[in-house]
Amino acid sequence: MSENTGGGFIRRMFANDIATDLAEGRVLELAEIYALDALSDHERAMIDDYIKDAPERTEFLDRVREARETLAVSFTPEEEPPAGLFDNILERITKDAAAQPVAEPVAPTVACPAVDDLAAARMRREKRTRAGGARRWIIGAAAAAVIALGGIGVGTYVTAQNDPVNQVLQAQDVQKKSAPVPGGGTATISASSAKDSFVVLMDGVAPAPEGKVYQLWTLPKDGSAPVPQGTMDAQTLSKPAVVKGLASASSVAITVEPAGGSSAPTTDPVLVVGLSA
Repeated sequence: MSENTGGGFIRRMFANDIATDLAEGRVLELAEIYALDALSDHERAMIDDYIKDAPERTEFLDRVREARETLAVSFTPEEEPPAGLFDNILERITKDAAAQPVAEPVAPTVACPAVDDLAAARMRREKRTRAGGARRWIIGAAAAAVIALGGIGVGTYVTAQNDPVNQVLQAQDVQKKSAPVPGGGTATISASSAKDSFVVLMDGVAPAPEGKVYQLWTLPKDGSAPVPQGTMDAQTLSKPAVVKGLASASSVAITVEPAGGSSAPTTDPVLVVGLSA
């Protein structure tokens, strides 16, 4: 099934400092780092100050709680790692980052204040770059240390949290509706207003006739033409699909269309399910 993600859920890289991450809207990406306590007191205070009135506050705190609960459940005392493992990892990667060669400025033959200022500025920039590189390494080390401590793949956990389908299915406000499909099977619609998305999952539904596909449509609340939202052939029929734009849709419909799909419905819907936003 083709998926319409609306350009969302793009994994973004961390900046060199927490202030930039917050300014660029990456507070949710910092949740797992916050849960791992891979922050200085100043950085933690910056996040606390930012999140207290932020619209993402609830989702941020949920992600922190879920990360900590996952680590707590998976921790096994009998497999306790060697003492000082985490400190050793941090010390090693910090040294590696600091050991990167930096070109020294060439001293001018004649003293020139402008050249001296440029050289000093370049050295300050190189120091900031090294510091940022060390910070990214430390974030990675924190995750690696937790994997050793808890015996789980934190990277896998975070990836699952960022998956568009899981974002909807695990949302606190998710609402599910199931409806029978003519010919057998059911279609389940899981909708989240917070994510402005819904997930469609077909279960036990036979493929469309040869040369045909099922096609998803959203029916806009303003009564305008149905909006195509992807097709389902025999290979993708059982896979979940996420559709953006819940707030503007009144219903989701499924029709049978020629292979490749249509720009407008050519048959009556085999199923129409109302959406609540």
